[in-house]
Amino acid sequence: MGLLPARILISLICIGLMFCSSPLVAAKNFVSLDEKSLDEKNLDEEPLRIAVASNFAPTLRKLLARYNTEQNEFIKPLIIVASSGTLFLQIQHGAMFDLFLSADSKRPQLLIATDLAFKASQQTYAYGQLALWSARNNISTDPLTALKNNKQRLAIANPKIAPYGKAAKQVLENLQLWHDYKTRLIQGINISQTFQQTRSQSVNLGMVSNSQLVLNNLKGVLIPARLHQPIKQQLVILKRSQNSEQAKRFVKFLMNEQSQQFIAQSGYIKWNVVKSEGSSNE
Repeated sequence: MGLLPARILISLICIGLMFCSSPLVAAKNFVSLDEKSLDEKNLDEEPLRIAVASNFAPTLRKLLARYNTEQNEFIKPLIIVASSGTLFLQIQHGAMFDLFLSADSKRPQLLIATDLAFKASQQTYAYGQLALWSARNNISTDPLTALKNNKQRLAIANPKIAPYGKAAKQVLENLQLWHDYKTRLIQGINISQTFQQTRSQSVNLGMVSNSQLVLNNLKGVLIPARLHQPIKQQLVILKRSQNSEQAKRFVKFLMNEQSQQFIAQSGYIKWNVVKSEGSSNE
């Protein structure tokens, strides 16, 4: 008879432990689910990988520094800089970018045609301007006279891979100077290299992006836009992106009035000004 109460007591203790453990298990599962959702949110907010043409990279960095100082919108985007042609080839070969900011419209169109980019995302974010500049001498005459009178070498970006280089070639062709300059050209792999070559004075004269001069407080002479096809810089969101929602937010940020005003102040032509000048610019 003395053993019976002890057995009952042990049973009661076991039953009590079973009931006590249930809330602990439930609490543990709740924390686990919460951590999972937090991980998913962080995954969605991975830094954007933005492939950007070299001419626009300095403007983009300044734009982000000015309007994204607290990382409120975008977490330290990773900016990959090269010529539009080089970036295009990297995307074709599987580079994991979210956005492509080209210096032309041709390559975004080709990415759409090959099902590598979303057609609905394609839009013009800036219109580039070419400028003639020398780090050695002030260009006192108009750019056309300066080009005709120059007997030294001329720096341009590679016309085959850089849209600003293609525009520079068109300028020389329209002035009937291409064959005269052909053996005196120093071709950079992108417009940034052309600017550096001219700035270092290794080349006397260069056709550079006007935005590079504006951002560095330098003064060149604008080349008339009628001498080359419009440098219509377009962007696309890439289908390979795993961060497309943040990419869409970035595009809205880039295209809002505040950002577009900053881009225009940085040496580009405002898109609404280009549209008002005629449909040939589209």
